[in-house]
Amino acid sequence: MNKLLISLLISVGITGVAHAAGGNATAGASKVAVCAACHGADGNSPMGAFPSLAGQNSRYLLKQMQDQLSGARVIPEMTGLLNNLSDQDLRDIAAFYANQRTTIGQADAELVEEGRRIYEGGIADKGVSACIACHMPNGQGNNPARFPALSGQHPEYTLLQLQKFASEDRANDPNRMMRDIAVKMTESEMRAVSQYIRGLY
Repeated sequence: MNKLLISLLISVGITGVAHAAGGNATAGASKVAVCAACHGADGNSPMGAFPSLAGQNSRYLLKQMQDQLSGARVIPEMTGLLNNLSDQDLRDIAAFYANQRTTIGQADAELVEEGRRIYEGGIADKGVSACIACHMPNGQGNNPARFPALSGQHPEYTLLQLQKFASEDRANDPNRMMRDIAVKMTESEMRAVSQYIRGLY
């Protein structure tokens, strides 16, 4: 059943219509000046504590910004930053970042193999699903389903999000998908998969 689910999700990612967030990337370029301090001028964050947004799926990015505004996701560093933006502004910003090129980083060689096993095969005896099912073999995610791209993401940020899902400090995942997975993982397993993702492309 797990293999069938993975096959279906991968198929959607490859053959599905690429649904954009309805934004204009050119217009978005003039709206991201304040974002650059944490996320980098081109969306590749210079600091591991903040996510790189370059190449991120537009529908996922739009949802995260809308969730921040509604309170469904609390990001203290972003408090108030989106308040004066229209829905079209958010769509334009999402389109801008989706059009940027992701920079791939160097993963910790000692953790890569364990991380690869978890990413590609999950942890069967714990009921942890393979990351590949939603985030695709190369980490591109699934834009129609609003599953995020993970390729090249900072391991510090990925680890923090897994910890937040596990503790339920973050709860804006559809159908508890990430919370139910992360709570079953040890911190060392989270670190390993976070390192693997850093060099995934």
